[in-house]
Amino acid sequence: MGVPLPRRPCLWPIPLLWTLALGLWGLSRQDSVWRDEAATWQVARRSVGDIWHMLGNVDSVHGLYYLLMHGLFDWFGAGTTTLRLPSVLATAVAAACVTAIGQRLAGAWVGLAGGLAFGLLPAVQFYLQEGRPYALIAAGAGIATLLLVTVLEGRGRAVHWVAYGGTVAVCGLLNWLSLLILPAHLATLLWTRVRRGTWLRWATAAAVAVAAVLPLILFSRRQSAQVSWIPPLTWHMLIGPVVLLAIGGLGALLDRPRAGRLSVAPVGLPLLAVPQLALIGLSLAKPLFLDRYVLFSMLGLALLIGSALGTAVRAARPSFPRAAPWLVPVVVTVAVVALLPQSLAKRSPESRVDDVLAVAADVRRLKQTGDAVVYIPAARRDSALVSPDAFAGLRDLALAEGPVASGTLKGVEAGPERTRAAMLAQRRILLVTDAPEVARPLVGKRDHAKAAVLKKYFKAVADVQVRGRRVTVYERR
Repeated sequence: MGVPLPRRPCLWPIPLLWTLALGLWGLSRQDSVWRDEAATWQVARRSVGDIWHMLGNVDSVHGLYYLLMHGLFDWFGAGTTTLRLPSVLATAVAAACVTAIGQRLAGAWVGLAGGLAFGLLPAVQFYLQEGRPYALIAAGAGIATLLLVTVLEGRGRAVHWVAYGGTVAVCGLLNWLSLLILPAHLATLLWTRVRRGTWLRWATAAAVAVAAVLPLILFSRRQSAQVSWIPPLTWHMLIGPVVLLAIGGLGALLDRPRAGRLSVAPVGLPLLAVPQLALIGLSLAKPLFLDRYVLFSMLGLALLIGSALGTAVRAARPSFPRAAPWLVPVVVTVAVVALLPQSLAKRSPESRVDDVLAVAADVRRLKQTGDAVVYIPAARRDSALVSPDAFAGLRDLALAEGPVASGTLKGVEAGPERTRAAMLAQRRILLVTDAPEVARPLVGKRDHAKAAVLKKYFKAVADVQVRGRRVTVYERR
């Protein structure tokens, strides 16, 4: 990396291996699994028929991802490595795509710098080791953008357009908000003033992709209550996007963009800005603003960072011909050191809201023969679903129908009166809930009834809090 590079060396393996190393570093997060990953874990262990049954009621937007993880769990067994390795591999592929795109558009240093920068971005580091589909979508977006650049360079054939439409469709089936890549690519086409034939081919491929995802979009709208917890958009939530757009805008200016010219700015800036702004616009109508939904926009930011570093190398070369090639390695090293505290934090269990597995050992230690368990809220049942052995022998007092049978993530609970009667018939009850620092106010009559019975008729004799979860043992007064 410290020697001059020709314009077309094969560079993409370097960021791929670099990002792969970042992903494998601390992959298990001390054997912790948080609530979002727990959903993947428990669903992936169901049969295909049971998964299909569940998708009719909940989480249809993640159906393709769950089926993929089901296959991987069947082949390699359930564990944190199987859960997270697909995201690591996908992020490495995305970094390789950034490198290939940057190299084609602006040279070797831009591609290499952009690819190395991608894996270091804080948002990317968070989802790099996440058992959810967002890194896979970023990889798909990288492949789709690389295919678009290929055809805009005049090297594309019909197979490239077919691959482009298919890749966008797969991304949409993993999460249909990833279709926001299409208006980003539309902006690129407008900026570069492509010919009519290119417009028609792109419009056809985009229309086919949208048509393939449209049934999922329409069906998943019936399950919109799942995202009702997302808070309304506020001004402080816009600080992050504004900072990202400012950094990206600076990188675009250094590229000296011109209308009609294919370069980094017409590709990278729309890829960064359009999904972010579109999601903000959608969130004004319905709260949806979560950065993970547009993680793929970080591809654009990495390209623009690479462009800025490439410009710096070119500017330094006339005056410092020997030092200029070392600029990118030095900047990357400085970034690694500066981000090290954050990188370490993201690889710790404390980086997430909670740890579903954390209370398993405590439940195993605290439970006695004849004990029962209740969960507040019902979603905290995920601890038992991911660690069933630790909860073996505990009667679930509120559960009327299990998650698999009911086709849900947390099962169906009995009414407040039935749960109250079951609790009053017990001598000892274990309560699994959230630790106070992450707990939300009680909602629903069922949870209020559980809490009221415990407060009035039971006393706490043991209490353990660990990594966002809490287990309290209650005995009858």
